[in-house]
Amino acid sequence: MSNALAVPSIGTSIRSVNDYIVAVNRLPKLNAEEERRLATRFRLQNDLEAAKQLILANLRYVVPIARGYLGYGLPLADLIQEGNIGLMKAVKRYDPAVGVRLISFAVHWIRAEIHEFILRNWRIVKIATTKAQRKLFFNLRKARKKLNWLSQNEAETIARDLGVKVETVREMEKRMNSHDMAFDGSMDESEDPSPAPAHFLSAAAEADPACQLEELEWRRIEHQQLQRALTQLDDRSRDILQSRWLGERKVTLQELADRYGVSAERIRQLEKNAIKKLKSLMAAEAV
Repeated sequence: MSNALAVPSIGTSIRSVNDYIVAVNRLPKLNAEEERRLATRFRLQNDLEAAKQLILANLRYVVPIARGYLGYGLPLADLIQEGNIGLMKAVKRYDPAVGVRLISFAVHWIRAEIHEFILRNWRIVKIATTKAQRKLFFNLRKARKKLNWLSQNEAETIARDLGVKVETVREMEKRMNSHDMAFDGSMDESEDPSPAPAHFLSAAAEADPACQLEELEWRRIEHQQLQRALTQLDDRSRDILQSRWLGERKVTLQELADRYGVSAERIRQLEKNAIKKLKSLMAAEAV
């Protein structure tokens, strides 16, 4: 992908990623009412100008998300570009009637598009699955001067410099030199009679990686918002919600009433108020 960032016009000359970041941060933001009005126009009237304004106002938020993936060694411009595509997809699907801000809805679309880009363009997702392995991967790639295998002395030197075992260096080297099997197989089955991995899937639609990734990302975001909102509740309200809804066993109203020396009806009222406040805190965070 080109480093040129293809986004709706932002009214300035863009020569570098830094220029782009400065430009999008200067674009005006939308308040909740303006965003709702524009989203409604686009959803009901297919007003493309409204969609463009929604996209432009939220481009700034794609940049920090994309920066979080710089560890994969891919250009920031490409990561931002893919994130922008995710934002555009989110705008197309956004329903203002749900009551959340666009960027809260769009985050998992932005991340999903970046994830897919990484999967398409870089094998580190498979090669290095832990933080330690990723560190070794990048340092090993930098340390290797040739495409042939490392000598024993070179492997020992790298292991000593990085503080890992020689066996770990050798294992990572094997991963870096391995070849991927084509998921769908070759175009001509006569060239390779062995079945491709895709042939073992009984229902491809039910195992769509993009859909699974989006669902997992959305759940992770919701969980983080919930945990942050819970910390802002008073101790009693937090304990009631955790006991009633977040524990392995759902504690009864009477059990909580006995714990706090009040009636079960009072616990029900406290629970209702705590849920209402929790929703308010999560909605405020999403703005």
